[in-house]
Amino acid sequence: MDYITWRSFYTVLVFVLFIGVVWWAYSKGSKKRFDEAANSIFDEDELTTTNKSTKQESKNNE
Repeated sequence: MDYITWRSFYTVLVFVLFIGVVWWAYSKGSKKRFDEAANSIFDEDELTTTNKSTKQESKNNE
């Protein structure tokens, strides 16, 4: 086999892997996980705000 044949196999392999990644990313099973990951930044902000307000209340009670 020559170099051009290997390049052809490599191109087809990369294309098949690309299609697999796109299929996985847009599958319905992954949607819930992706939505949770996208909204996780807002959950962390709520926790930080809650912790800050709790610390301020503790200082006020002392």
